Amino acid sequence: MVNDPFFYVIIAACLLVAVILAWGLSTFQAGGDGKRSNKIMQLRIAAQFVAVVLIVAFAYFKSKGS
Repeated sequence: MVNDPFFYVIIAACLLVAVILAWGLSTFQAGGDGKRSNKIMQLRIAAQFVAVVLIVAFAYFKSKGS
């Protein structure tokens, strides 16, 4: 699994989701613009969707290859 480059793409996608989440939460906490905070959280949802699709695709292709 670690030898597969697709695994590292998934790790990067998950880290990106975590970074966007931290950015969004810090914007909420700072009491900034509500619309901007909402857009950041919408970006997180999109990034999270991509990460989940990548994880499911990875699991699917690993099960087919075995």
